[in-house]
Amino acid sequence: MTLQRYATTAGVAHGAMAAQPGTPVRKRRGTHAPVVRDLRERAGRSPRGLHFAAGDVVVVSGLPGSGKSTLIQRAVNVRAIDSQDTRDRWARRMPRLLPYALYRPLVRVAHYWGLWRALRSGDSVVVHDCGTQAWVRGWLARDARRRGRVLHLVLLDVTAQVAREGQRERGRGVSGYAFARHRRAVGRLLRDTEAGILPTGCCSAVLLDREAAGMLARITFADTGP
Repeated sequence: MTLQRYATTAGVAHGAMAAQPGTPVRKRRGTHAPVVRDLRERAGRSPRGLHFAAGDVVVVSGLPGSGKSTLIQRAVNVRAIDSQDTRDRWARRMPRLLPYALYRPLVRVAHYWGLWRALRSGDSVVVHDCGTQAWVRGWLARDARRRGRVLHLVLLDVTAQVAREGQRERGRGVSGYAFARHRRAVGRLLRDTEAGILPTGCCSAVLLDREAAGMLARITFADTGP
């Protein structure tokens, strides 16, 4: 199946208007209006691919269990930073009976160190985001701007029930308190994005439901020319 194109960031960086899949981006001089593409409830007509400029940073956000890691593993072929991967690596090295809470600070330091190194490389990066740490998105936006690149948001919109089922399927549940905190944070992010209000420094957003996320086969990065 031919991949349908999403508006490339060559136009977004200059305030491009949203474009339909498969059509060129239309630029507007002197503006920096965010681009928001809502791919929810499209009854199987969602694009098969999202395409961004080389060197850009994409944040994939949503509730725990919404399918972020699954989407990244299936569709991304550039460097991906997922805090769960870091936690799993440390867990394999720690005594089985040692509570995670005791070495959690070390896992967080290792995760952010890995993220810093990925950004320093200048390569395209996809970052798994739990939605609760806005300062991380701010950091990513500042770094992208410093390098003359662009930050994008891919936001998965699923119900709490679907997210809980996803947690059970992967065997990685979160506490009721933590899940409530995630719901509040992701809910605010979703409402703002629907209103066209993106995180500071973020130039575009894509809204996905479970079906649209399942349709995505590729998240790619390529040079867009001069």
